[in-house]
Parts: sequence; structure tokens; C-alpha cells
Amino acid sequence: MANSFGSLYIGKSGLQSSLNALNTTSNNLANIDTEGYVRQQTRFADAGYTTFNSTAAISKQQAGLGVTISDVIHARDVFLDKSYRAESGRQAFYAASYDACNEVYTYYQELQGQAFQEGLNDLWVAFQEFAKDPAESTNQNLVVQKAGLFLSRTQAVYTGLQNYQLNINTQISDDIDEINELGKTIYQLNLEIQKTEAGGIETAMTLRDERDKALDQLSALANISYKETGDGFVKVSLEGQEFIDESKCYEIGKKVDKLTGFITPYWPQLSDTEHDKYVEVYDYSVEIASEKNTNIGEVKALLLARGERIADYRDIEGVDYDTYNQSTRTSVATGNSVMLTAQAELDKLFHAIATGVNDLLCPNKTLDADVTFTTKAGDTVTLAAGTKILDAENCDTGADGTLPPQELFCRVGTERYTKYEADDGTVYYVYNEEDLTDKSKMYTIDATNTNEALQELSSRLPHLKQDATDTEKASIDYDLGEKLASIWENSKITLNPNDTGSYSFAKYYAAMIGEMATLGSVYDTTATSLSGTVTSVDNQRQQVMGTSSDEELTNMIKYQNAYNANSRFINVINEMIEILLTQLG
Repeated sequence: MANSFGSLYIGKSGLQSSLNALNTTSNNLANIDTEGYVRQQTRFADAGYTTFNSTAAISKQQAGLGVTISDVIHARDVFLDKSYRAESGRQAFYAASYDACNEVYTYYQELQGQAFQEGLNDLWVAFQEFAKDPAESTNQNLVVQKAGLFLSRTQAVYTGLQNYQLNINTQISDDIDEINELGKTIYQLNLEIQKTEAGGIETAMTLRDERDKALDQLSALANISYKETGDGFVKVSLEGQEFIDESKCYEIGKKVDKLTGFITPYWPQLSDTEHDKYVEVYDYSVEIASEKNTNIGEVKALLLARGERIADYRDIEGVDYDTYNQSTRTSVATGNSVMLTAQAELDKLFHAIATGVNDLLCPNKTLDADVTFTTKAGDTVTLAAGTKILDAENCDTGADGTLPPQELFCRVGTERYTKYEADDGTVYYVYNEEDLTDKSKMYTIDATNTNEALQELSSRLPHLKQDATDTEKASIDYDLGEKLASIWENSKITLNPNDTGSYSFAKYYAAMIGEMATLGSVYDTTATSLSGTVTSVDNQRQQVMGTSSDEELTNMIKYQNAYNANSRFINVINEMIEILLTQLG
């Protein structure tokens, strides 16, 4: 009789275990399309044994007590998780870099339906027409008009690049906010998981799924490392610095540049903001390389693409290879930034055209020795050897015959020359050199205008030799026209310290476009390749943690049959006990 009632408990254990397994399977099927859900697997074990004879040498005469659920497994592969998160961050890095290249390429190629190169070519064509007959007012007006159009298109592209920098800056700000939110979410989930699992009975599977999903999202934004402690708490480091520990989530701060508005992420807990001392999140002194894991995370890619300033030709002109390519801890070198490279190369092209044209229209010469004179006002002036002055004897004039001649492109903050008149009547037009510390004194895109005097009267454009006192009798300088037209082919400039090839103005633009297209192609190819890797690793993860409807339906049939079999087993035992009690008594 005792064995009969014991059989009832065995059947009961099978019934309960099958029911719990059915519940687990149903939960898997219900969440088959839930993002981040990890399938749960039921593991069975012996419920225990009753020993009737512990002294027996051969058999202890044990009777089993049925089956129980030893564990419900939260199926994940930690190695695949780490691989997925690392490759996901690396793919996001190159995808963001490609987007920046593609945007720059778009700005270069198309501007309100017209390619930027058209403005460059139109100015060249205008000078070619001017060379045919410099005295023709139509040709003079064409040069002034096309110069203004070229400058406006160049400024529009340059402004567009700056606006895109601001768009990237907004993305950076949003990503930092998302990183902080994910960090706080992970920290709160850590606390809830600890609370749920403190008794050692229940596994907080749903909470763990949410935490793993947050870690997946965080890994695409920044380079992270993490470790789970014995009590279920996940500690996270971001860019080598503690981000989440047992006490709190250390949120990233935003330092805003007052001039540009650009945001730089920093660690508030390590910084002394009152004394303007910041510990930045990203260290740019280490080269970007996969083996050093410095090419991970969307935020870093955006920071590199945007740069920390607005670039101009100074970032390339006269800069050596190392300065161009190697960054310091707190700045981004031009060569490492898509936007800085694009801005600097565009400005270098404009600077070369503006100064090249102006130097032909208003030629300078250099003093071989010091010149000291007294002005009519009684002031003593000394012009040191090496000072640039207008070559007044060999320059051309416009139809008005005045000196100094008019330049085509003017700096907004300074005149081309400062006039000194000696007491003996000698006039010196001293060239105001570009001041690289003052942008208003530089021939740069956003600090240059076309000459207003030429816009008012294009005949002031230099084209007449000084071989007659009456400008109507002066000779037309066809040589000047030829020099202006040929400057597009004869002037040679280098692209940047990485490309020491010498290019004409026309070929420089093609090289500039080609460089950006090549860089974008490299980023795109790398991002696409890594996307395939991410997909492959994720597929392997899904094989471990993903829910398959076919597999779960098979399990459901299996556990239903097991439940039915246990039900029949209990019915048989029940009938047997009833017979023993009612018919054999």
C-alpha cells in the first residue's frame, strides 16, 4: 500500500514538471518576436531517493521520488556576446565615418542643382575671355561677375560644411545623452536583479534580458568592457574609465566651446571644472587601429569626423606630416578628421586662387635693403629689407589710371596696401602681409569679398600699361591677360602633407574630390564588411539564445505527451489503490 501511494507522488512530480516545462515553452513562443528576449530551457533532475537498507553490500534498496526541474536555463554565450558587442561598435565607427565622407562629397558635387566645379571652371573661362581683349568692358565685367559667383559658391559649400559640423555636434550630444540613459538603466537593472536573485531561488531572466539589450546598445556607441560579479551585478568601463560600479553610474559631462558651440565629453568626477581642468573621455593620442581597439564606437567616430574647430588653409599650408596626422590628447589633427580635411583643402584652393590672381593684378617686389624716409607729416619711417611693396613701375592700372591697382579679392579686415608718401614725393605702397593669428587679415573663404570698387566699375580692373599719361592712349597689357588665364594650369599646389603631388587649380579640385571619394569608399567597404561580421556573430548568438517556433512547438508536443502520460499513470495507480481498498479488503 505504501509503495502505491509513493507511486502517486511520482506521478504528481512528473505532472508538475511537465506543466512547468509547458509554461516555459509557452513563454518562449509568446516572446518569439520580442527584441532582446533570450529563450528559456527547462532542465530536469531526479527528485531524490528513499533508502530502505543503507547497510546492504550490493543494493541499498532505494526508491525514486520522481522528477523535478533542476533549473530553467537562461541560454546565452558570453563569448559571442563580447564578440558581437565589439564588432558592433567597430561597425558603427566606420558607418559614421562613411556618412561624414558621403555628406562632404555631396556638398562638393552638388549645390542647389549646380556642381561646385562649374563655378571654378566659369571663372577660368572668364579669364580666358579676358585674355583675348582685356580692354573689352564685357570681358572685364565677366571676370568680376564670375569671381563673385565663384566666391559665393565656395562660401556656400564652406558654410554647408560648417552646418554639417553642427549637425554632427547635435548627434554627439544626443549620443552622450543616450549613453547616460543606458548607463542609468543598467545600474537600476543591476539593483533589481540583485534584489530578485538574493534568495538564491529565482533567476531574474526578464531583467537580465533588458540589461543585455542595454549593453548591446551601449556597445555601438562607445568602447566598453564589463564584468559580472558573483552577486549578479555588472560593472562597466567605458573608454577605459569606470562607468558603472556598485555605487552609481558616472554620467558623461558635456563641455561646450563658447566660440563654436562644439561639445566635448568629459568625466565630471575626475575634472575640476571650477579651475577649467577637464579629463576628457577620449584620448586621441593613440592611433586609430583595430589591434588597439581605438576604432570602436559611434561617438568617437563623430568626434573625429567633426573635429574640435573650423579649419582653414593654415591647417595644411606649411604643416608637416606628423602635425597633420598625429593628434594630441585634447585635440584632433586635421588628417584624422573628415570635416577638417575638407574645409582646409577647400580653403587652400581658394587661397591659392585669390592670392595668385591678386599677385598678378597687383604685383609686389621685395626691398633689398632698409629704406628710411620722412613723411610729409614729419614722421620718420623705416621699411626693413625684405618688406613687400607694390611694384609700382611694372604694375598695370585700370581705366581710371590710379594707383595702387585694384585687387580682385579683398580681405574684410584690411586693405591690401598701406600708403606712405615721403617728403621728396616718393610714394611707397607697403603690402599688408597676411596675419595668421588674425583671420580678418587672411585671404580665407569666410573673410574675403570681391572688390566693391570693381563691382561698381569693372573697368578699374588692371589691364593698361603705364606707358602714357593719358589712359586712353595707354597700351593694353595682353601679357597680363595671358598670365591670368594660364595661372590655372601653371600654378602648382599640394593637396596635403599625405599627398605631396603637385596639382594645378583644376586638377587640385579633382584630386580633392578623388581623395574624399576614396576615403569614403574605404570606410564604406570596411563598414559593410563589419556589418557582415556582426550579422554572422549575431546569427551564432541567435542559435544559442534565439527562439525557434519549430523547436518550441516540438517541445510543446513533447511536454504535452509527457503530461498526458503522467495523467494516465496517476489514473492507473488510483484505480489500483481503489481496488485494493474496496475489493480486497
